[in-house]
This record gives sequence, structure tokens and C-alpha cells, in this order.
Amino acid sequence: MNWSGLENLISGVNKYSTAFGRIWLSMVFVFRVMVFVVAAQRVWGDENKDFVCNTRQPGCTNICYDHIFPISHIRLWALQLIFITCPSLMVMAHVKYREGKDAKYVELHHGSHLYANPGKKRGGLWWTYLLSLVFKAGFDIAFLYILYRIYDGYDLPTLSKCSLEPCPNTVDCFISRPTEKKIFMLFMVVSSAVCIFMCFCEMVYLIGKRISKLVRIRQENQRLLFAEQHELTNMAPPRSQYRKTDPTLSDSQMSLNRREKIREGGISTTL
Repeated sequence: MNWSGLENLISGVNKYSTAFGRIWLSMVFVFRVMVFVVAAQRVWGDENKDFVCNTRQPGCTNICYDHIFPISHIRLWALQLIFITCPSLMVMAHVKYREGKDAKYVELHHGSHLYANPGKKRGGLWWTYLLSLVFKAGFDIAFLYILYRIYDGYDLPTLSKCSLEPCPNTVDCFISRPTEKKIFMLFMVVSSAVCIFMCFCEMVYLIGKRISKLVRIRQENQRLLFAEQHELTNMAPPRSQYRKTDPTLSDSQMSLNRREKIREGGISTTL
């Protein structure tokens, strides 16, 4: 399978992703696709040929192999990689839709743009990006669960018992290089778990950033509304209305001051 075309296609999402998204994309192609293409296919390439059971009964080995390996690890991982990378195409398709819509708007309005930056994660694109993260994490979790249920855990036994028809009795079956295959399987499982963790981190980052932005906008709107309802002229009356009396003055001094004010008022009236 040629993964270079898929890698070039998905790499276009890199410029629309956050820092967590870039780390996720790097991990997928370095620790999963490269390991899958370079090493895993060679390790599992001989699983059917070198699967041996201690019987010569025709058809017994094939039946036991199908029972022990209901689906090949290689094909299961190939489906997993395809499924987890497809949601990124949703983001690219949405950005392309915005760019086409903006180009039509420019033609109709003589250079005026509908979107300042079509790749900015706002409005519908924000929801598309968040939905793609949910699909990525969901597909990874689903495939890890399928792998766990099919093989009763993330382990490959060196010896397997099989008593299905047409085997004459319970036979012992052996797979080739079980330890090496187990190491690669655990590596792929851990890589998937780390990618799931990165998806959750990115979702928390996006939601937290959105909430903080909404709170900031709400506080700004409340501040502007408060400023409109309480004009500065109403908030700051003349200082003469707030003339304070010195609390250290005695009663005689305060009455003397009052008489002086009354006398000044009488003089100003006669003038």
C-alpha cells in the first residue's frame, strides 16, 4: 500500500492545526505509519506460512489459524490508520469551501473579502475541527477495544491449543517469532494511546480557549454597558457638595464658623 500520497494529503492539515495537532500528526506518521511500513509488515509477513500445528490432518492448520487470528494485525492496523486520518480531510474540505466562497464574494464585491483568514478556527470551522478530534480519538479507542476483544488482551502466546473440526483431537499450534510480534503490538498500542491522549489535550485546549474568550467578551460587554448607564458627569458631582467638616474642631469653633458664614451671606445680600 502506498502511504506517501496519504501522507502528502494529510500534511496539508498541519498549517490549520494547533501545536497539539502538529504533535499528533508527527506521531502518526513517524511512530505509526513508518513503523507499520518499514518493520511491522515484515514481522507479520510470515504469520500464515510459518504457523505450525502438530498434526497432518488436512485443513486442521488452516482452521486453527483462522480461529487464533480472526483478522490479521497488519490489516487491522491499516484500517485503523486510514480511519484516524480521514477526519482530518473534513477540516481541509471545510477550509477549501471557505476559500471558494471567499473567492466568489471578492468577485461580486470588488475586492472585499468575506473571510480575513479562511483557515482561522472560528464559527463552523471550529466545530468541524473539534468534531474531527472526536472522530480521531473515537476510532483509535474503538480499534484498541476490537484488538483487545479479538485476541483476549494485548498478548501473543507461544503455544495455542486448538480442538476444532477437522482436527482429530486437541492439537498444539505455534506462531513464528511471538516475542518480536508482541513487542511490535505493544508499541502500536502505546502509540495509539498517546495519540488518544493528544486528541483529548487538544480538545481541552480548544474548549478552554473558547470559554476564556467568551468570558472575556462578556466582561468587556458588561463594562461597556456599565459605562453607558453611568456617565462620568453623573458619577462625579461637584466637590462643593462633598465639603467635609474637620472632626477635630470643637463645638464652639463649629458654631463660630456657622455664624461667620451667615454674616458673610448677609453682607453679600446687602451688596
